[in-house]
Amino acid sequence: MKRCLTGGDQGSQAVTSPQTETKAARDAWDRSAAGWDEHAPVIRRWLYTATQAMLDMAAIGPGSRVLDVAAGAGDQTLDIAQRVGPQGRVLATDLSPLILERAKGNCRRAGCAQVETLVGDAEELAVEPASFDAAVSRLGLMLFPHPLRAIRAMHAALRPAGGVCTMVFGRPERNPCITILMRTALEHAGLPMREPMQPGSLLSLGQPSRLDGLFREAGFSNVATTLIDAPFALPSAREYVEFVRSSASPVQQILSGLEPDKQLAAWDDIEAQLARFQSPSGWIGPNELALTAARR
Repeated sequence: MKRCLTGGDQGSQAVTSPQTETKAARDAWDRSAAGWDEHAPVIRRWLYTATQAMLDMAAIGPGSRVLDVAAGAGDQTLDIAQRVGPQGRVLATDLSPLILERAKGNCRRAGCAQVETLVGDAEELAVEPASFDAAVSRLGLMLFPHPLRAIRAMHAALRPAGGVCTMVFGRPERNPCITILMRTALEHAGLPMREPMQPGSLLSLGQPSRLDGLFREAGFSNVATTLIDAPFALPSAREYVEFVRSSASPVQQILSGLEPDKQLAAWDDIEAQLARFQSPSGWIGPNELALTAARR
């Protein structure tokens, strides 16, 4: 689905080339494609309100031409297609060909003929300059090794006055589930703790001032970041862990080098720690999202 730094996940291992990192990220998300797609209903419930806000902030409407960057299995792509209608156009891009095949199939079954797909690196978008009215990226930008390059690529793809809105995870202290996941996985893998803002990590763009600065540096105007709460509600911590195990490539990559029994011990430990968010009505994991909107 998204691109992430495998070199950063491996801590003390040697630095790999950009081509090797890209291939590793593509392979990792190819492996997660089925799990992400199968959990689409869960993801949709979790992110629905934030997704609608993202599309509003990008000013997507009937007839719009929209670029959907790091589209994944295409849940938000379907929402975009519904908004633009049959006269609009949506181009869904992703680094992973397998997860993009899922998006293509989902759109085809929904009758969204206005959706096209393109496999490619978000930092080097192979699209015609100034050809889109709007661009969005949902939970992808923070995983790119060089997010400024991706923002500049979106800027180049937009027509003058075109709108953009991206969604990333917010401040580390407001996303305890992610910090627990990453800290515990790294401990079990015997890897050093990382700075939350390390490029390519889940929380790398959690400071609104950094996001705003990157968008302005890329040439955007009217830049504003909005923080919103998006709790993840499920019956139990176990179901959340099952979602992560099948869908969340960054955590999977950290534990991938362990023997199966040690991987299982790590997941059990993660589940035990996440149980603190269990309530009488179910498991509710706190999450904060940052939506950055701007105009070209």
